[in-house]
Amino acid sequence: MAQKKNFLLRMDSDLWDDLQVWASDELRSINSQIEYLLKQAVKIRRRTTDPDLRKDATKSNATKIT
Repeated sequence: MAQKKNFLLRMDSDLWDDLQVWASDELRSINSQIEYLLKQAVKIRRRTTDPDLRKDATKSNATKIT
């Protein structure tokens, strides 16, 4: 497993409260919830920036529309 990096993250207290509730609903710590959300965002970004994956997504979307 890759070594984890530590860093300081500052955020609005309202956002913190929302994340805390969300993490609790999914039985995660806030740290794990933030890591999960970031991983999901990176997956989406990779799919939309990788030309091969973008072609596949376009084909599957075209199939669904027709």
